[in-house]
Amino acid sequence: MISIRQLRYFVEIVEARGYTRAAERLYIAQSALSRQVKELEAALDVVLLRREAKQFELTDAGQDFYERSRKILLDLDRAVAQARTIGKGEHGALRLLHSSSVPLTAPLGPTLNAALKAFPGISLEISQAPSEYQAREIEEGSADLGLARLPILRANPNLESTLLYRERLVAAVPAGHPLAQRESVEIAELRDEFFVSVPHRDRGGLSYLVAERCIAHGFYPRVARATSRKNSLLSLVNAGFGIAVVPQSMASTSLAAGVSFPAVRDADFYSEVALLRRRDAPAMVGQFVQAFITGLREAGVAAPADGSSRRG
Repeated sequence: MISIRQLRYFVEIVEARGYTRAAERLYIAQSALSRQVKELEAALDVVLLRREAKQFELTDAGQDFYERSRKILLDLDRAVAQARTIGKGEHGALRLLHSSSVPLTAPLGPTLNAALKAFPGISLEISQAPSEYQAREIEEGSADLGLARLPILRANPNLESTLLYRERLVAAVPAGHPLAQRESVEIAELRDEFFVSVPHRDRGGLSYLVAERCIAHGFYPRVARATSRKNSLLSLVNAGFGIAVVPQSMASTSLAAGVSFPAVRDADFYSEVALLRRRDAPAMVGQFVQAFITGLREAGVAAPADGSSRRG
C-alpha cells in the first residue's frame, strides 16, 4: 500500500532537487528516505527516479506521478485545514472567481452579500478570471467557486457545474452608430461590422459563444483592429473601434457610458451562467453554495427547466 508519507517524501525529493537536501528538510536519514522511495516504486511497479551518483532525474512516469501527488497533498492539506477550522466553530476564506462578462451587479452581488450574512464565519476573496482559467484553478484546488460564462471547452471530470440562469445577448454599439437608436436588431444586420471581441482558440466563454452563434447564421465576426476579451471591450466600443455582442447585464456596468444596447432578436442569442465548484468540495463550500442558489431563486432568478448540476 502507498502511504501519504511516501508521497510527501517523493514530492520533497523532487522539489529539493536531490536526496541530501530533502533529507535535511525532513530531518530523516538519507538511507531511510531512499528506502521509502524504493518501497514506493515497488508498490507502483514503476521507476520514478533515476539516480546516478549525486544526480537524479525524473522518468516520464515520475514526472506525471509528481504532478498528481502534489495535487493530492495540496487537497489533503486543505481538507485538514478546513476540518480543523470548522471543528473549532470557525470557517475561513473562500476564493471566488468570476468572468468579466459576469459582473457582480444585481442580483449576483446582493445575493452573495446576503449569503455571507448567513455565514458570519466565511469571507470571500473575489477575483476576475476567464471561464477556462476558473475551471483549472478550481480543479487544482487554488480556488473554491467560479461564476463562469459557458461554454467551457476543456473536460474537467472533478468539476461540478450548476446552471444558474440564461441571459439574453444584446449588441453594444457606439452612441453615434446608425443602430444606436434601435430597440432591437437581427444578427444578420451586424454581418459587416467590426467586432472588438474575438474568441481565443483554447478558451470558451462569451467570445467563443458569440462567434459560434454568428457562424450558425452564416458569417464569422469581422475582427476590429483593436480587440479585447475583457470588460474593457465596452471602452473600445465607446471609442469607435467596433461593436460587440454582450450579455444584457453588462449594460449596467460603469463602462457602459456612451454605448447603446439594442437587443438581438434572434432566438438563439442567449448565454448561460454557471456556478463551478469541485465535486469533492468541503461541506462549508456546499452549504454556502446552497444558500447562494436559494437566494437567487428567491430573487426571481431561475435556471432553465433542464438546468442541473453536472460534471464539467
